Amino acid sequence: MCPLTVDPVPGHGQDWDDLVRIWEETDAPEGCKVEIIEGIVTVSPPPSNDHSLTAALLQRRLYSVIPEDWGIYQTLAVTVPGRAGLYVPDLVVVPRAEVTGPGNRVPAKEARLVVEITLRANANHDRIGKAHGYAKAGVELFLLLDPWQSGRPTATLYGEPEAGTYRVLDAVEYGEKLTLPEPFALVLDTGVFPVS
Repeated sequence: MCPLTVDPVPGHGQDWDDLVRIWEETDAPEGCKVEIIEGIVTVSPPPSNDHSLTAALLQRRLYSVIPEDWGIYQTLAVTVPGRAGLYVPDLVVVPRAEVTGPGNRVPAKEARLVVEITLRANANHDRIGKAHGYAKAGVELFLLLDPWQSGRPTATLYGEPEAGTYRVLDAVEYGEKLTLPEPFALVLDTGVFPVS
């Protein structure tokens, strides 16, 4: 795991502005991802080649179906203050109008789709903490690509967020097809994703 080089504000009960300041000032090694998950500033190691390839393959497919005025971002932070969270999804689909102007983050509720690809070191953040955060923020669709799930890689699509909980819309093992509903209307062949 990459080191965290910014000392947190003393004491418990830090407020949101303090957490965001720590997030902004964290001097993590290049390629590491700094996030706030359930009120804790975390640093994840750089992704593997397989992880990066999975993101690139999915991004290419998504660009073929999204509206012209939407974008797909790999380093855009989304805020989930109700869960004391500031996440950096592996991919996030957002209307470009939401990312115009100054700043380095958008409200999670503006995302049309978030994608997390688990890393072995912190898979539970994606499976549990972030899933609840995205649902609480009202993110319409959350795709979890999990090459580390119980020894058999899985892709799970969550949707219909209500009261901080998602409904599973589709779940497949890698090698099977998973369908993203409208506005994407995309059938994904998960067999193209590398297995770590």
